[in-house]
Amino acid sequence: MNAKAKGSRNERRTIALFEALGYVCCKAGGSLGMFDIIAINAAETVCIQVKSNRQPGVIEMEGLKMFKKHPNCRVLVHRWDDYARLPKVIEV
Repeated sequence: MNAKAKGSRNERRTIALFEALGYVCCKAGGSLGMFDIIAINAAETVCIQVKSNRQPGVIEMEGLKMFKKHPNCRVLVHRWDDYARLPKVIEV
């Protein structure tokens, strides 16, 4: 299994979920930033880190918790397990 292809596929699945809810999504190229996807609608902004079959590491999770955000911004982790139809969602 190509790990990069698997991660990209799960990111596209998360984008499809948010677009169905009326958000406009932007995917980070190369996943070099803190978040993989930024989803925006009229009421809020959602910053999403997408993981496959595991939680973020301790250091990565601490960075997500320390992120200074606007009151209308949420930080989520979407964990896609193999063969799951929906992700496990953790709000940071």
